Amino acid sequence: MSNLTKGVAVIAVILAIGVGLVVWKTKVGGHGGESLNRISKEEMTVLLADANPAQLQQLSANPEAKKKIAENIRQLLAVAGQARKEGLAEDPNVKREMESTRSIVTASLYDKKINEGKGQMPPFSFITEEQVKEFWGSPEEAAAEPSGFQSAMDKIGLGGLFGNNKARRHQLEFQEFLDSKIALAKESGRFPKDKTLTEDETKQAKDDFAKIKIYEEEAVAKKGELGEEFNRNLELQIKLQQAQFLATRYASKNLVEKVKVNDEDIQKYIADHPAYSTADKKVLAEQILSRAKAGEDFAKLAAEFSQDPGSKDKGGLYEGITKGKMVPEFEAAALALEPGNISPNLVETSYGYHIIKLEKKGEGKDPSGQPAETYDARHILIMTTMKDPNNPTGRDMPINETVKSLLEEEKQKKVLDDIVANNPVEVPEDFEIPKPSEDDMKQMQQQMMQQQQQMPMQMPDGMEDEPIEGKPQPKPAPKKK
Repeated sequence: MSNLTKGVAVIAVILAIGVGLVVWKTKVGGHGGESLNRISKEEMTVLLADANPAQLQQLSANPEAKKKIAENIRQLLAVAGQARKEGLAEDPNVKREMESTRSIVTASLYDKKINEGKGQMPPFSFITEEQVKEFWGSPEEAAAEPSGFQSAMDKIGLGGLFGNNKARRHQLEFQEFLDSKIALAKESGRFPKDKTLTEDETKQAKDDFAKIKIYEEEAVAKKGELGEEFNRNLELQIKLQQAQFLATRYASKNLVEKVKVNDEDIQKYIADHPAYSTADKKVLAEQILSRAKAGEDFAKLAAEFSQDPGSKDKGGLYEGITKGKMVPEFEAAALALEPGNISPNLVETSYGYHIIKLEKKGEGKDPSGQPAETYDARHILIMTTMKDPNNPTGRDMPINETVKSLLEEEKQKKVLDDIVANNPVEVPEDFEIPKPSEDDMKQMQQQMMQQQQQMPMQMPDGMEDEPIEGKPQPKPAPKKK
């Protein structure tokens, strides 16, 4: 995931919002909506009402976390506002997705309200098969020939709006829903472009759609009975979910280019920041290469200088390497040698500088059991990786990747700051955190106990350091009987 996607899924913060959207179960995974430029303290509290009790406890104990949630929602709404300014919400498939969002949120909140206290059940479980059958009508109704006017409306995409035949109207609405979902999923790469839904997938989608629309229609019909608080919360949830969709789509389509970092940017940053330079490490590697080429014992040099934990104690040796296993630069240099020879130049990979000696070539089998070329090689690695300053607990990364991440974050911050400045949104930071109920706390404790019981056993002490990715790893020694 790119830094941009992480930042604008900034948005993922609506983590705690708990609107409980129904997950569309196929493999695809108001209408146009209006900008939301202000959220009150009361609304923030309402949004967090269904959050995980553990999250609520953390928020109560950490004022900075409250500020972060407010900042993330502010960014979310600002990006969605910019998306609207640039016309993204006018795309036909986007419009349909916004309408689908309204339907799903409406149905979900209505389901929760009318079935509260009936026990834990999957969404829409109380809708009967008879209701679904009635929604679709009889096959004869659905197949009825439309009038001339209706046919004209169908051609311009308004058939569902003007149709008098409910069964046929529902079929048209479902097909539009399905087509836009698939189009958006294919565009984003979540659904292969040459794939079509199976009969079972279409049936499941149709069943989900019917249940959503049944509850949406009920909620609209009973709007007056549901009360002002429900309706106000409903509109807020709809706008937030629509904003999340718009902002995420805008980030992937419009903002990616604005935060791209190229090799020239990376090298310039390294040149301007000596702490990221690898010049000293390259000098050291060149000195070791000269000593190896002069005839010093390669295995001893590896044991003394190599920074590869997977081979250092074996004199830098990897045996039986299957062709295609190592990173390309390493493998190309090794296989270009004759057995017993040392590569005349340093070999640079994303892990650092390698001094490589080929021991022998042979034949073996790949992981699938097929014949494959193999080779034994020794190497001495002088690593050029480092930790990301913004993620000190993470793994070491190649310096170029670390710098790229830093530059992307800088660009991303500037882009988001500009968008927020041009799309002002009021989000309070001093909102009240709802207190979890006793039942919620008990349920959370039970879940934590279950998770602890299911945790895997700890690995014994003495395990080897995590090897460098991209290199074959030695097999563990057989246990002594």
